[in-house]
Amino acid sequence: MILAAGEDFSTPWANVPDLLLPAYGQTWLMVGVTMVLVLLIGTPVGIALHNTSDFGLFPDPRIFRVLNTIVNVGRSLPFLILMTAIIPFTRFVVGTTIGIAAAIVPMTVAGVPFFARLVQNALRDVRSDVTDMGQVSGGTHVQLIRTVQLSEALPALGGALTVNLIAMIEYSAIAGSIGAGGVGNLAITYGYNRFDHNIMIATVITLIITVQAVQFAGDRLVKALTR
Repeated sequence: MILAAGEDFSTPWANVPDLLLPAYGQTWLMVGVTMVLVLLIGTPVGIALHNTSDFGLFPDPRIFRVLNTIVNVGRSLPFLILMTAIIPFTRFVVGTTIGIAAAIVPMTVAGVPFFARLVQNALRDVRSDVTDMGQVSGGTHVQLIRTVQLSEALPALGGALTVNLIAMIEYSAIAGSIGAGGVGNLAITYGYNRFDHNIMIATVITLIITVQAVQFAGDRLVKALTR
């Protein structure tokens, strides 16, 4: 689009909410579904990573190397490159490469190894004497993981959840480049392609406020979980 001198095609501020609110809802739909999948998959992967390592309850170098390599590979690629690289896989899983469903696949693929590593680090910080006491008391591996490791690591896990949630919000904005919907797609379609300054300003402010609110809530959660 070529603008004449002094010409401004920005959306009137009164009409910005009509575009921004539905896009904001789409962003949280993407992030919400992705976070459920990340928690369901990433948590057990992180637990396995920790407990098959030299610091865990059942060290197994072979399993640890496999899991560690998968997690490292998943965390090595920038999200935009990863999203593009797994397009065939995305199409196979959801039957399309555009839209919210298509964005959830790469967001999950990127989020699982990231969260798994955070879970591993959180469990590794649990004091070894607490775990040793549980073992001496005759606790099974499942009991020790549930009542000792996860329980003692709750504050760190709350912080990990906050970090991962913010990362997924950022990924959802990047996913707008494949027409996934959400605030990112609105910023690209209107703010960038149509030189709509009002939309661009509104999306930037919305994302900043959202991240600040999530971080504040996460900090409060960590404080509540800290004993």
